[in-house]
Amino acid sequence: MAYKRILVPVDGSAVSANGLREAINIAKSNRARLRLLHIVEDYTAFSAPDVGVDVGPLLEAMLSTGRKTLARIERRARSAGVKPESVLVENLGGRVADEIVWQAKRWRADLIVVGTHGRRGLQRALVGSDAELVARHSPVPVLLVPARGRGKPPSSRR
Repeated sequence: MAYKRILVPVDGSAVSANGLREAINIAKSNRARLRLLHIVEDYTAFSAPDVGVDVGPLLEAMLSTGRKTLARIERRARSAGVKPESVLVENLGGRVADEIVWQAKRWRADLIVVGTHGRRGLQRALVGSDAELVARHSPVPVLLVPARGRGKPPSSRR
């Protein structure tokens, strides 16, 4: 299948960079459009302990950081030979996975490429997995790109 519209959620982390690298390779080989999606999770600004705190400056700082992150990642994609477009989204209290799926539907993506930590067991239960939720709820194929060093086969039990 030739992919023409690839959505890549990015946050500036090494895990996200793994997903971006794979998405760039796919975009180049398919001459596909690449959309970088950065989500600013606003709920952190509203979790301030003081009721009278003005969260405006904090939100603006988070958005500014998001814009800088997207600009840096855009430069990386361009230097690799892809001309991406970028979207910065504020997410107020919802799950990041829901926003990714919604953005994929809205843009009519035909592939989502997500870097993942590959957490398992108790760690996954405690932290959750946005990548797993995206894969479960996405209307299009999702490529989960594991963190480096996570590609080892599961140990066999006998």
